[in-house]
Amino acid sequence: MFTLIVPDQFLKTTNKFFKHHPDLKSQFEKIIEILVEDPLHPSLQIHSLKGKLKDLFAIRLTYKYRITLILQIE
Repeated sequence: MFTLIVPDQFLKTTNKFFKHHPDLKSQFEKIIEILVEDPLHPSLQIHSLKGKLKDLFAIRLTYKYRITLILQIE
């Protein structure tokens, strides 16, 4: 079982992002659905980041945009 925890700041950021990029909203929703079902699903292509963001993981929304997250499997 996996739990998706969404901070308030994330919601504010996504709302602002989708005001400028409404065409990406459906793609984002599909990714979130898969993420809730199985965070390690191969289609997400989840990968760890390096440098200052070394404790985070990322999922590609588009070539230019990423969804960053903290992945804790219990």
